[in-house]
Amino acid sequence: MVDVEPGQNNTLHLLDKAVKLVRYSSNVYRHVWVVYDTDDFPAEHVNQTAVQCSRLSSDETTYHAVWSNQCIELWFLLHFDFFHSDIHRSEYFPKLSGYLVNIGVGQYHKNRSDIYPVLKPYMNVGIENARKLANINKSRTPAASAPGTMVYELIETLRPYLDE
Repeated sequence: MVDVEPGQNNTLHLLDKAVKLVRYSSNVYRHVWVVYDTDDFPAEHVNQTAVQCSRLSSDETTYHAVWSNQCIELWFLLHFDFFHSDIHRSEYFPKLSGYLVNIGVGQYHKNRSDIYPVLKPYMNVGIENARKLANINKSRTPAASAPGTMVYELIETLRPYLDE
């Protein structure tokens, strides 16, 4: 079973919301994926969220910190090219639009509802590029991993179910 609980909270509040959902639910959650952008949140909040996910994990429930530094659009860009320069997230949008226009699907806009089917043919490239970044950032905290994203871990886990 997959439950999606949207939230636009800061990173620690998002984790707190997930913990409460697990604690007060009649469902047993084996994996809880806390997905967040680093945006302009304080570095200590971004890092502490990842640390707390590890600390809260038990034999019954594993909490996964799935962050993108700076934003989810990095994950989208990695489907087309490898990026390892720390640029501001506002610069991702025109780059992403350029790639999308080039493949004939129009401009990028936030919360684009068809982004998964648009990116799906390029998923292997996105995962490979995200892994490269993860290896570069291996000894860094999430806040210091700019750019970086762990979204590929969630996608790899869900991929068998996404193709159904």
